[in-house]
Amino acid sequence: MVAAENGEIFELEGYGAVGMSGNTPVVLKKDATVPMPHGSELMMLPQRKPVVYNIATDRFESIEQNPFAPEEKIFPVAVFNSPGYVNRHFCAYDDEGIKDLLPLFSYGAVGFGKNNFRSAAIVVDTEPRQDLRLMPRKGIVKGVSQMQKKYPKNRLMRHLETCALQYGCPAGKNFFLKRYEAPLPTSTVCNANCLGCISLQKENNLCACQDRISFTPSPEEIAQVFLEHISHVKKAVVSFGQGCEGEPLTAFTAIEPAIRLIRKKTDKGTINLNTNASLPNRVEELCRAGLDSMRVSMNSVRKNCYTAYFRPRSYHFSDVLKSIDAAKQQGKFVAINYLNCPGFTDSQKEFEALNDFIDNFNIDMIQWRNLNFDPKKYCELMSTVEDGGKPLGMDHIIQQLSNRFPKLIHGYFNPPVR
Repeated sequence: MVAAENGEIFELEGYGAVGMSGNTPVVLKKDATVPMPHGSELMMLPQRKPVVYNIATDRFESIEQNPFAPEEKIFPVAVFNSPGYVNRHFCAYDDEGIKDLLPLFSYGAVGFGKNNFRSAAIVVDTEPRQDLRLMPRKGIVKGVSQMQKKYPKNRLMRHLETCALQYGCPAGKNFFLKRYEAPLPTSTVCNANCLGCISLQKENNLCACQDRISFTPSPEEIAQVFLEHISHVKKAVVSFGQGCEGEPLTAFTAIEPAIRLIRKKTDKGTINLNTNASLPNRVEELCRAGLDSMRVSMNSVRKNCYTAYFRPRSYHFSDVLKSIDAAKQQGKFVAINYLNCPGFTDSQKEFEALNDFIDNFNIDMIQWRNLNFDPKKYCELMSTVEDGGKPLGMDHIIQQLSNRFPKLIHGYFNPPVR
């Protein structure tokens, strides 16, 4: 499957679809793909050349012109899969001589089967928490209107309105639809400089996907959002640490009293923290205040590879490990937000390190998230940091982890733990 310059997507007869794991090309087959999930988006990769499998010659080829219309340029096509699907391979493309990075999305491999588009992806979570079919705009607008009348002075509510209506944030939508998990963005700053930060970009020709929150809500504003959500939602989850903010631990002076205020009023609902876990002392204090669960974002459990992507400003990888240990010592539920890129995440050394990491810290859950960053440039960078060895296959490592750690949860969303 390729695209013309006008964006029209079509098949190339006689050529097979290809995916990549690092530098390794793989022919896509039906048994290693799934029907493209509802809500997924197909994307044309500008400037790049598609890598295809020539069935007649039994070879992988990088082609720039349509073989059946030589005057027509063609481009690779990738899929941005819906939540709950982890990429088995990324889109196969040739970017030789191109320095500019692709925009901040994940680029899954995709082909066309007998009757439908098929994604080279693995289903890790079937919960419809972010199913767009269940998020009617009419209902969101109604919820916004209700909150405007009920909480006219709550600045956090107003911020979430923008998230839901302007940026299409699923978490923001769910708050106004009174379902599942609601967001609690709080932080205006961050103590890391992640390559793929979606709220602040100042280099590599990249654009942030959304504006970062410009104020820190008061504990009372935070508590109002939480209490409003859990009053309507069974097994509700409310999370600090969203795409529209920096690192929530830097807003500790607002979050800690907010949690205490909430827990004075109710023991219901799960209070979750999505974080880089950079400040162990603050994590410990939040746990004592009433935090229920913590999800730690990591691209790698190897120090050098983690540092190359997160680029910490005022903390070290060892602080992340101390924070995880502090939360587990207090009996909290700990997940890792594992940013996946096939060829790196499933490499031999990374997999070995992941096994040791889970064993040492008794991690409760892996949330398999597709890394939103140019996959070829990412793999090139990581290979210069530390050679990970050959890719073992995403399906292989997930199955092996399930066998070795039968209590380990594999999923995508923050679960209710209360």
